[in-house]
Amino acid sequence: MEEIDRRIVTLLARDGRMSFTDLARETGLSVSAVHQRVRRLEKRGVLRGYAAIIDHDAIGLPLTAFVSIKPIDPAAPDDAPERLAHLAAIEACHSVAGDESYILKVRVASPVALEDLLQQIRAAANVSTRTTVVLSTPYEHRAPDATAEPDPAHNGSA
Repeated sequence: MEEIDRRIVTLLARDGRMSFTDLARETGLSVSAVHQRVRRLEKRGVLRGYAAIIDHDAIGLPLTAFVSIKPIDPAAPDDAPERLAHLAAIEACHSVAGDESYILKVRVASPVALEDLLQQIRAAANVSTRTTVVLSTPYEHRAPDATAEPDPAHNGSA
């Protein structure tokens, strides 16, 4: 990826609502050149979308937890993500190495709601769970520094 594209990605990661005019000013390109580059980055899948960052406390979901899951039957099909997709309280599902198969990031209204969600997860996916409750979040949604030099071990495909 060209250095100027990395700069555009970094700027948009910090502020997804940045205007083409502001991007042009920050990169030294014309507005039309920035527009073309952003569209190309979207087409290539580098920029996959734009999202609002929500204050979960304000919408009544103040409790965040990480739920590690592993199948009760190790020979069972690896289909937990599909079995859990209907549970809106699961914000993210990460396949991981280690004892567990997946780590889920969940957001709920209360400890009682978490307990209920854990029962739903266990029943829907036939898994055991290990839960870590978040006490506070000093930061998240940090923008990557896409202008940093890429790892030489990376093959360059995006």
